[in-house]
Amino acid sequence: MARAPFIGRLYWREYLALYASLILVFLEGFIRIITLGLPQPIIRFCYNRSRNAFNILSSSQGRQARSKHSSFVTSVANAADFVDLCSLFGYYAEEHVVQTGDGYLLGLHRLGWKKGEEGLRVNTGRGSLRKPVVYLHHGLMMNSEVWVCLTEKERSLPFMLVEKGYDVWLGNNRGNKYSKKSTRSSPTSNAFWDFSMDQFAFHDIPDSIDYILATTAQPSLSYIGFSQGTAQAFATLSIHPNLNDKIDVFIALAPAMSPAGIHNGFVDALTKASPDVLFLAFGRRSILSSATMWQAILYPPIFVRLIDMSLAFLFNWGSKNISAHQKLAAYPHLYSFTSTKTIVHWFQIIRNKCFQMYDDDVQAPLSLGASERYYKVAKFPTRNIKTPIVLIYGGSDSLVDINIMLRELPKHTVANEIPHFEHLDFLWAEHVETLVHPQVFEALEAYAGRDHLKQKYFRYGTINEGAPGRMSLGISEDDFSSPMTAEISDSDPRANGFAAHNPTASIDPVHHTSPAKLPARREPVTPTPLSSSTTTPEPVPDKVPKEKAKQSVLNPMVRKRQRRSGSTSSSRSTDSLAKFGEGGILLGAGKATLGSVNSPSMADVDQKGSSNRRKK
Repeated sequence: MARAPFIGRLYWREYLALYASLILVFLEGFIRIITLGLPQPIIRFCYNRSRNAFNILSSSQGRQARSKHSSFVTSVANAADFVDLCSLFGYYAEEHVVQTGDGYLLGLHRLGWKKGEEGLRVNTGRGSLRKPVVYLHHGLMMNSEVWVCLTEKERSLPFMLVEKGYDVWLGNNRGNKYSKKSTRSSPTSNAFWDFSMDQFAFHDIPDSIDYILATTAQPSLSYIGFSQGTAQAFATLSIHPNLNDKIDVFIALAPAMSPAGIHNGFVDALTKASPDVLFLAFGRRSILSSATMWQAILYPPIFVRLIDMSLAFLFNWGSKNISAHQKLAAYPHLYSFTSTKTIVHWFQIIRNKCFQMYDDDVQAPLSLGASERYYKVAKFPTRNIKTPIVLIYGGSDSLVDINIMLRELPKHTVANEIPHFEHLDFLWAEHVETLVHPQVFEALEAYAGRDHLKQKYFRYGTINEGAPGRMSLGISEDDFSSPMTAEISDSDPRANGFAAHNPTASIDPVHHTSPAKLPARREPVTPTPLSSSTTTPEPVPDKVPKEKAKQSVLNPMVRKRQRRSGSTSSSRSTDSLAKFGEGGILLGAGKATLGSVNSPSMADVDQKGSSNRRKK
């Protein structure tokens, strides 16, 4: 159907959806104004009535399940802040403040101590414990609490990283609960909220990383992002070349770059509307701040049900991988403030199908001529990223189009799918500690502390036609002189790369390793104090038998898009070669293996080659 030329970019059905959406927005605003004027006793009355109604309508089994976990779940749900959440699990957390170049004050949280290490100095110079640094960043309309509001310590990624000997830092975006202050403007002004993802990329992430590296006296760190936290890393690494030196590896959980769109047609119509319409509907300050109002007047199980319905309405997520008691604990910590302009920025990205900077000069619907020939919004040049990238995404996540994403990322990107995972599952799913965390630990062990800019490393390939794969072959520099080729069979552990560790046997073997017991792998070396006259030696890898080392490290090259033996439909693009450390690293079957190879160095090879030429 042709578009009406005097109306603009939308079809008439989309205008109906847009008007219906705006009516709902104004209705919610009206309800919020009423509730703001209500005294506290009336709010408590509404809360109690909603609780009684829910208990009457719910089943006895549901009430028993909630009462079983009610004590600790209630403690997590009612925790006031990040420090309180960590103290529930026995961890000591530090709070830091960093000032950005444009005057915003951002809250940072630090988990640097295992239980019992609270009195020790970590990464503070001579005589302190030296630990590798990991930085975690949250998603859209969230804060750092989403990483630690779990019901079991084993499913919290920051806590497990601390137990493995890492110095863990967690960041916050400007405008959220821990970063709602600026030296130049007040949160009550429109100027404070005049920011989009551009400011996250130009200021928040690089300034936070510089502060962390200066505080810990470390040359680099590892970055783990979730959802928009990955988009901010893609953006900032693409526009700050020097930042690639400071990040050893970028691990993207539920990566977001160019979402295909919103599942619901009403809301999807908003993505195509003019920014002026969105600012009219939501204002020019924080967006959806009424979420705190609904949380205050609704009984928690009803609030959880409302969130689940909203996620299904917007994104078609079932939220079945997150348990009911986990939702009761985590959903009260789900929302935090952000600007309406940030949402408008995402809508521009979705509408234009391009990971671009904010468009301040949106062309009017009635503009004449081919304006795109004379004006083009700057894209984030993500193909320029030099930092190793590991993507871990859900096969049921409607916000991830992995094929489009891989086309816009550098060729060394490694991608791995967990078929049944949705977006929030990477934070709170029941089996996140067995499906996601092992892959994160292996990527950290493989890349952290290595000078990736001086090495050639992984690139993604193709397993099935049109399906992204994982490239995970390692080779030392000495092997570049012998162009070997070798078939990869389906039984070869290298065929699965950073494959997910799934305890079930029903998962597609193309994307996952066998459910058999995984080989044991070495834990990070326990940090030791440094004296003024000594330095910590590098950990010495376990010796590997010659023949095994030859098979695992010296013979990993395969012909590009070579058919795997035993397979009729799968193929793999493998023109990536890698050298990590001395001897190289092979990452296969969810395992990072150090290859101890007694081979000459590149300098020795060059010296021998020159002497042979002189003899000739």
